[in-house]
Formats: sequence, structure tokens, C-alpha cells
Amino acid sequence: MPTPNIEYPNFSFDIQFQSKSSKARLGVLNTPHGSVQTPAFIFCATKAAIKGLSPHQMKAANTQFVLSNTYHLMLNPGSKLIQKMGGIHKFMGWEGPILTDSGGFQVFSLGHGSVACEIKGKRLSGGRRKTLLNITEEGAEFKSYLDGSTHMLSPEKSIQTQRELGTDFVVVFDECTPFHVEKSYTAMSMRRSHRWEERSITEFNKHHDGTQALYGIVQGGVYEDLRREATDFVNSQPFFAHAVGGSLGADKAQMYDVVSYTMSLLNPERPVHLLGIGGTRDIFEGVKNGVDTFDCVHPTRLARHGGALIRADQGLETKKEHINLKNAQFKEDAAPIDETCGCETCQTYSRSYLHYLFKAKELLALQAITIHNVFYMNRLLEAVRNAIKEDTLEEERKKWVPE
Repeated sequence: MPTPNIEYPNFSFDIQFQSKSSKARLGVLNTPHGSVQTPAFIFCATKAAIKGLSPHQMKAANTQFVLSNTYHLMLNPGSKLIQKMGGIHKFMGWEGPILTDSGGFQVFSLGHGSVACEIKGKRLSGGRRKTLLNITEEGAEFKSYLDGSTHMLSPEKSIQTQRELGTDFVVVFDECTPFHVEKSYTAMSMRRSHRWEERSITEFNKHHDGTQALYGIVQGGVYEDLRREATDFVNSQPFFAHAVGGSLGADKAQMYDVVSYTMSLLNPERPVHLLGIGGTRDIFEGVKNGVDTFDCVHPTRLARHGGALIRADQGLETKKEHINLKNAQFKEDAAPIDETCGCETCQTYSRSYLHYLFKAKELLALQAITIHNVFYMNRLLEAVRNAIKEDTLEEERKKWVPE
């Protein structure tokens, strides 16, 4: 079957500035629900909600873009209900762009147990109950974590679900292979994912009306020859944009090498998203290699455990990118989380008060630190964009990344 030529009349990616010292660039991603200044961070509204914050609070913290999860929304409340309610934007009250991942990441995490952090250069022991029943050429058969019912998630089903959800950006269905499998399995899985991507394109094109744009995914694990094969494939397909996925290595250094190599091979005219990666250090590394958007649950999840993101130049004796406000050292600390931060939390509350709220198990603690972390990420990306324009990215990095 010949590959269709797909046009995206209501979408565009305009590269406005290219750094002379790296592959970092400034762009504008135009969608039917607004424009995004890139590089940008995409916040995870996994179940069509940011945990703890309203869409108004997200906008007040300068958020441009959110991401929801096809797998979870397919199971509850179901894409047909969301479609009946007017689509996901109206359903969740978010007026900006929304991307949905394909459910392929869940194929990986559910198929291999709780080892999802392997794609970020981490190794985990133990694991949760595996709910994947089988991966075949047709797709992935699994049991619902909600009620144990059996489902088949195929390329066609994934695209149909995302179409019914009504998100701006749709991602092809793939399998995200873990680090610990053999190269032979990684190669086999990648080529099957390419066939799934071709089926995703065909299904997407059947009902394409210009309201959505399609992302292709690059797999291939840590192997340069497979990453080259994968980038050759996605470059040849009619995708609007690309997403770099899959296992990225055994540690951060290898992850950065894999991302750098992959980025060097992708069509530079298309926007590129780095799936599931969003630490402060990771963003600087990705941006200098030309990555345009990032997503990660880390900022909001960290907040719910008392972690507040901080800049490296705040003078705190920590090598981490955050402080834990549950720690006793903050009990009598009258300073805000960050004296240079303009977020509502830093303008209103002290570290002492936030520490007290956590000890008292008040929900305000979770909300207040989430507001700060969301604002921090958007502030970070704004600083990155300014630094790219001024060609001062390395100098800016020192302000944010602990050495």
C-alpha cells in the first residue's frame, strides 16, 4: 500500500532562530487551540486533569501545553463519552493545545513490570503485577487495571480513540522496549512498531479533517544502527512531527549520547518531542541537540511528596534540583521557596508554613508546591528560550543545574 501524502493545513512549525553554537532553536508551534513558543515543557494531565490544579491555575503559571494518556482515558471514562461531551478541551476546561500519547508506553510498562524508569537511564528492582497478556502483530492484549476486563489496543484502536478524544496532536502506536532485552528483540519490536506506525497513518488519514496532526515515534534502543533505521523510517513518512522514545540507556550519560545521535538524524524541519524526559539537566542537554518539547510527570509528582524545584544559584547546600519541604530544617525557615520566583506560592507562603502544612496533612501543601513547580518549569523554559536567542545557553545552565 503506497504511503499517503498528508497535509496539515491548521498546523505549522515556524523556526524563528537557530543558534550558531549548537542545534538549539526557537520556534512557534501553531495549532487550532493556540500557539506554543518552543522549546516548551508539556505537563502531564494523564487522566485529563493536572493533579491538584485547575486549568485556570495552570494558565496563571504560564503553562502553554498539556498531555493526556490514551490508555487511561480509553478505560475511563471512555473516548466516546468525552467525544459526546464536546471533546477533551471542553471536557477538561483547557483551551490550549493537547497531545495524547498512543498507549504504547503502557504496553512497555505493563508488559515488563514497573521498570518504566529504564527509558530515563534508571534501573529499578521489584515490580508491580503485569497486566499485559500478549503482544502480537495485531496489537497488545491486556487486562484493565480497573476491573480486570480484557482489551486489545491496536494501531487502529489507538488512533480511533485519539480521534474521538479530539486532541490536537495524535501519536502513532508503538511498543516501547526496555533496556534489559536483547538487541534482537529491540530490532524485531522496532520493525513491528514501524508496521504499526504505517497502520496508524492509514487509520489517521481515513478521517483526517485538519483538526489533528500526527507524530511518528523513533525507537531502536541504545543501538546506533537501529536508531538510524528508525529515523530513516520516520523521516520518510508523512508525519507532522517526531517523538524520540524507547530505552535511552543504562545511565544519564548514555541517554544523552542516544538522544544526541538520534537528533542528528531527524528531519530538522519538523518539531521534535522527547518522550517522558524533563529534568532540568535533561532539558539543557536536549535543547542543545535541537529538542523542541519535553514532558515528564516529575514536577507535579515531586510536589505531592514535598519536593520544591530550585535553581542552582539559590545558595542552598544541595546537589539536587529540589528541596524537600517535609524536612525538619525548614520548620523555622521564614524565606519563600525561592526569593526570585514570581509564583503565587513564593509570593505568599514561607518554607516554614509549607513544612507545617505537610505535617498537618493539609491539601493546600500539595497545591501550593505544585503551583511553584509548574511555574518553575515554565520559568526555566522561558529562560532557555531567552538564552538561545542571546547565545548564552551554557551560562544560563549554570544558574539552574547543580554541578
